[in-house]
Amino acid sequence: MRKADPQQSSALRNRRVKTKATSPDPLKFMGDRVRQARARRGMTRKQLARDSGVSERYLAQIESGHGNISVLVLRQLAKALNVSVDVLLLEGPEPPLELVHSVEFLRRLSLDDLKLARRMLLHQFGGVDPAARHRRVALIGLRGAGKSTLGAALAERLEMPFLELDRLIEQQSGLTLDLVFDFHGQAGFRDLERKTLEDVLWRHPCFVLATGGSLVSEPGTFDRLLSSCFTVWVRTSPEEHMQRVIAQGDMRPMANNRDAMSDLRRILAEREALYSRADIQVDTSGQTFKESLEALIQSLRDTPLRASAGFSA
Repeated sequence: MRKADPQQSSALRNRRVKTKATSPDPLKFMGDRVRQARARRGMTRKQLARDSGVSERYLAQIESGHGNISVLVLRQLAKALNVSVDVLLLEGPEPPLELVHSVEFLRRLSLDDLKLARRMLLHQFGGVDPAARHRRVALIGLRGAGKSTLGAALAERLEMPFLELDRLIEQQSGLTLDLVFDFHGQAGFRDLERKTLEDVLWRHPCFVLATGGSLVSEPGTFDRLLSSCFTVWVRTSPEEHMQRVIAQGDMRPMANNRDAMSDLRRILAEREALYSRADIQVDTSGQTFKESLEALIQSLRDTPLRASAGFSA
């Protein structure tokens, strides 16, 4: 792994401090949202104070951006204004009315109808050729499931490039993943992850890509992956996840953590609904590498557009 240059590390730390110092004031944004929502409804400050139970004086502080509001007070204001809390927390320009109405309409749909609506929107406005999508295979899942080993073998079989998103992030940043998190934080890493994925999609018309296990927790990046690539959830049991990671020489999951297995089960449970959005699933539990690879290839052959995706061989 590449070590960061001390001067580079110092410059990055200074950049983080500067960025924090010049970032927009979230209290001012929130105060503006409260004032805009109140004005749109034709409510005076006195009326909002009465309906929300928040004093008029405190409400004036909030709207001016000087009130360090609590979550409970925020909920009281949102309820009195008949808006969701996220509307008051929104930073940046106010979204177009059409978007607000569309989101409210989608909220009323059942889960099945919502999935159908998303597919229709992608088909109409996604701008992605289904055949092109099937030539880009992305493997998702936790560490230890076999994404890298299966991905490399699959890419060789299909005569496609094999790419690992985390390694590409390190190459582009000049830092190890640990240092990326140290210097840029979670938000900085997610931004690099999204930009690196966009670069991969722009540069490569076909590939097999192994993604980081937590990519699915970032909605924008995961939706981009789902719409642009044929996704495969490579899954296995929690026990095999842990055994494989340790077999690779990585003892971090167990280091000073007696609840490592419980944590792993919780992460899997939290992400299961996200991972299950993949086009297909391949379970490697109790399977040899060869068995898992053949199961993956067969699943790809059994999917639509297999001829255009290169899976007919």
